[in-house]
Amino acid sequence: MKRRAFLTSPVALLAARALAVDEYPDVVAGHALAFPRDYGSHPAFRNEWWYITGWVNNASANLGIQVTFFRNRPRVAEDNPSRFAPRQLLFAHAAVADTQYGRLRHDQRAARAAFGLADAREGATDVWIDGWSLATSDSKYVARIVSRDFAFDLRFTPTQSVLAEGDAGFSRKGPLSRQASYYYSQPQLAVSGHITMSASDSEVSGVAWLDHEWSSELLASDATGWDWVGINFDDGAALMAFRTRDRSGAALWGGATYRSPEGQVTTFERGDVDFVSQRRWRSPRTQTEYPVSPMLRVGSLRLSVEPLMDDQELDARAGTGTIYWEGAVRAFVSGREVGRGYLELTGYWRALKL
Repeated sequence: MKRRAFLTSPVALLAARALAVDEYPDVVAGHALAFPRDYGSHPAFRNEWWYITGWVNNASANLGIQVTFFRNRPRVAEDNPSRFAPRQLLFAHAAVADTQYGRLRHDQRAARAAFGLADAREGATDVWIDGWSLATSDSKYVARIVSRDFAFDLRFTPTQSVLAEGDAGFSRKGPLSRQASYYYSQPQLAVSGHITMSASDSEVSGVAWLDHEWSSELLASDATGWDWVGINFDDGAALMAFRTRDRSGAALWGGATYRSPEGQVTTFERGDVDFVSQRRWRSPRTQTEYPVSPMLRVGSLRLSVEPLMDDQELDARAGTGTIYWEGAVRAFVSGREVGRGYLELTGYWRALKL
């Protein structure tokens, strides 16, 4: 644990900065996503993540699930021939939202890519840290997580094609064109498998969402965090919407992508997207207030978002160094439930520093 803390500490990274070599590649408009290549890792870029969130049910309850793997290239000691050199850092979060428990069960891992114990491969989704893994097998994503409080053995089967976010996968995140990522989603994943909690194993099924995103540029200097939502609609449609916030809490940038049940894709610019808080929840542990029930406006669409439960705060200070809210939510139109998904709220505990 002390070794991992040193590898990710600012002091260690700054001390090794003189040994850095190649610059990060730019994210540019017009670059075509290519598969299967882009299912895999892009180790030259600064940051990357594979993010699965979803709703599943067992015989007695609805559960929210999250499996996330992050890759970071710190650009230090890259000309050092030692296998111990931290050329790539890996982080992972996993969580279960269970109303019977009342708050998140969650765990995390962090390691450098080395010795086959942790890595993210190119060309196909295959990322792991020790016994935690997310990989493709027989056209399915397979997640295996064994933590201190729960375990996942889950399969996620695509039922729709890849959804390229933004402009054909080029997703602007700020006022400068370089503040962007390559970004695609796979909504409406069919979930099957097993979840173990409190020594009880349950067969589960449900629907999930995968995001895969990679970038080189940091957020705008006056950005403090973001709000993001991904909704799988009951009719087969899908919606991703986000905004980044400035220091006053106002929207700095934003965007959205909607795919209709028939497969027609519509993208929305920042002026077409708004998150309006309807109700806030205060964490009893950090005293942070989160807008857990926003009214979401995307073009002419109005969605009221309600959490499965309020307490879905995730303390990731031992991994990515922050605390944020990541929760299972229901989406309503005029009081009628129309879909389910996940809401992410970052930068409310402290301004997010990437």
